[in-house]
Amino acid sequence: MNNEPLANYLRPKKLDDVIGQEHLIGKDKIITNLVKNKKIFSMILYGPPGVGKTSIANAIVNELNLKHRFLNAVVNNKKDFEIVFEETKIYGNIVLVVDEIHRLNKDKQDLLLPLLENGLITLIGLTTSNPYHKINPAIRSRCQIFELLPLSKEDIKKGLKKTIKSLPDIKINDKAINLISIMSNGDFRFALNLLEVAYYASDKNINEEVIKRVNSKASNPMDEDETGHYDVLSAFQKSIRGSDVNAALHYLARLISSGDLDSIYRRMSVIAYEDIGLANPNMGVRVNACINACERIGLPEARIPLSQMIIDLCLSPKSNSAESAIDLALSDIEKGNIGKVPTHINAQAFGYKYPHDYPGSYVVQQYLPDELKNRVYYKPKNNKYERVLKTTLDNIEKLKSNESQ
Repeated sequence: MNNEPLANYLRPKKLDDVIGQEHLIGKDKIITNLVKNKKIFSMILYGPPGVGKTSIANAIVNELNLKHRFLNAVVNNKKDFEIVFEETKIYGNIVLVVDEIHRLNKDKQDLLLPLLENGLITLIGLTTSNPYHKINPAIRSRCQIFELLPLSKEDIKKGLKKTIKSLPDIKINDKAINLISIMSNGDFRFALNLLEVAYYASDKNINEEVIKRVNSKASNPMDEDETGHYDVLSAFQKSIRGSDVNAALHYLARLISSGDLDSIYRRMSVIAYEDIGLANPNMGVRVNACINACERIGLPEARIPLSQMIIDLCLSPKSNSAESAIDLALSDIEKGNIGKVPTHINAQAFGYKYPHDYPGSYVVQQYLPDELKNRVYYKPKNNKYERVLKTTLDNIEKLKSNESQ
């Protein structure tokens, strides 16, 4: 063995050696087929730590014997990127693998975009963050986006058993392997690092007690099966929707313990608009402010603004009227209830009445297609803010009624 970490030393050189991600790799799966057909497009691989993002990128470039460079958006400076871009003038297309791509600054993006556009760079971006929230749309639109999922316990066990063959004279029982798979929480890199430390700290004889001495991290209840994480997220949102502060804080604590802050952020944003909605329309802004603060300060301090925000969400008035309204409108579209845009509000706007030319910036005219002209999607709930909206709606309806008489 050399001094390289086991996770790096054993990094897959071909897709067949990648652990898990069966929705992307395997017979008739998209990434496998791309490699099989020797055609790779720019892509972004995103998912939790240790699920195979770097392994897949490494397998792709090695299996196809592609000219490539690995850079990190934070560690490598603008000059490092410029060197790679200069190399494209000599070698032609280069596959550029960029770790932490969500942190690529504007200077580096400005260098990268033209080369992506003309095909001199094929980008493989790696990130633990949701690219739809964190990555520049100009880069995102030029890439295929693939989500990598947390590895199951069986995936981890399979990978560990394959790894054991590379460790001379190792003795390890099934209970120890199972414990590592539970403690790793879907992170194969964590599992390999734990195995490696246990191997050198135990005279190569590994059992459960050795694993516990090496890492005393208690197994999180969410680790026991791969659906557990989503069960906790579901319980988290339902507790807030049901205004149960203590339950919401309990599930928040479990999510914080798992280290998956991105899932907390996404779920809070959903709750602000799906469950709080128009009963407290400023909640979305406050949730975003909380997320920004948490990203700046990180854990453990981030637990404090998160707790404050969850208590506020729990005890806020609630309304799903906006969600119900758009779902009714989408239902009409799905059923083909569309109709023709009225002539006076189409692109030509012949006969259009400009509301700002009228008292109160309102004038009666038809906006919905004829087939839907009496359709009602938005139905205000009985809360303080929506009572004000309802008063405005009622006044508009009176004006319409007076106009039709």
